[in-house]
Amino acid sequence: MQLDSQPKDYEARSIPVPASLLAELKTHVDGKDAGSPAFAAARGGWLRERVFRHGWFDEAAEMIGQDGLTPHEMRHTAASLAISAGANVKAVQRMLGYASAAATLDVYSDLFDSDLDTVSAALDEQILQVHTVR
Repeated sequence: MQLDSQPKDYEARSIPVPASLLAELKTHVDGKDAGSPAFAAARGGWLRERVFRHGWFDEAAEMIGQDGLTPHEMRHTAASLAISAGANVKAVQRMLGYASAAATLDVYSDLFDSDLDTVSAALDEQILQVHTVR
């Protein structure tokens, strides 16, 4: 499933949400209007990073032994998890809101390096399937 969100440039973006997390997220959006923030600022409206960080994120990171963790680092983690799960560069581009796949590759190219072994194994599997069919 995908949820639409409003990034800092106010352009809508779709983000993938694993089905296993939907039930928990549903408790935060039940009864809210479509397009309204799931986690709103105290005065309403979108929760900005500064308020998010000082409101609870920094303390939560400290509690799990990750002092100094930033939401941007979590964005990189999301990208690396998506890539390791097999997402293609265009899907990662859309998820992160990059203007082009080239920009995405410029930032995350190192995460695709290990894909060469995966490509080799996939090609080998295809070759074996072709030979078995004959």
